[in-house]
Amino acid sequence: MKYYDLVEILGKQGFFDLASVVQLTGERRESIRMQLYRWCKDGKLLPLRRGMYAFPASSNMPVINPAELANNLYRPSYLSTYWAMGYYGLIPEKVVTFTSVTSRVSRSFDNSFGSFRYQSVKAAGFFGYRSVDLGGRKVTIAEPEKALLDLWHLNKGVWGRKRMEEMRFQNGDVISCEKLRDYAERYQSPRLVKAVEVWNSVVSAQSEGTVEL
Repeated sequence: MKYYDLVEILGKQGFFDLASVVQLTGERRESIRMQLYRWCKDGKLLPLRRGMYAFPASSNMPVINPAELANNLYRPSYLSTYWAMGYYGLIPEKVVTFTSVTSRVSRSFDNSFGSFRYQSVKAAGFFGYRSVDLGGRKVTIAEPEKALLDLWHLNKGVWGRKRMEEMRFQNGDVISCEKLRDYAERYQSPRLVKAVEVWNSVVSAQSEGTVEL
């Protein structure tokens, strides 16, 4: 397989995996793997993770959206916790790490497009996400209520009032208190139900002007 052939087959995708090349070309897996490795050394490809690659930026290649890449780098997954809360404006900090939730084991990847972190939840907790348009690409991200619950669930310990206020949450009106409570009850976790009660209390105090989220 020539590099030109690879560009013709997969160039419009921007990123791809080894299995796709094998399926589309019919060539031997080991032969393709070694060729992809050589092209990475020559700078013709960028390694994303084991068995996954991207084309370098050029006028002929699509611009890769790191948020879309986060969904595809480790599947199934959806963007959640800190990154999703930053997207919804629930926290004041700019989040540069792409934090996701997966039903597989936890993993981390660093490549030319950023840092990608995946935290594991049980299959029963893999819900509450939506598809949004981000930079012209479809990206799967937690609903704001689920982003909060994923954070509370994955960061152990009691989410009391002091801890909640230290997060400096903002724009609490983005959250549906009813949906937040319903989602928390699906976990059957008293700790999360209590966290929802604390959240509602802090949001209520904020609306009365006695505390800042």
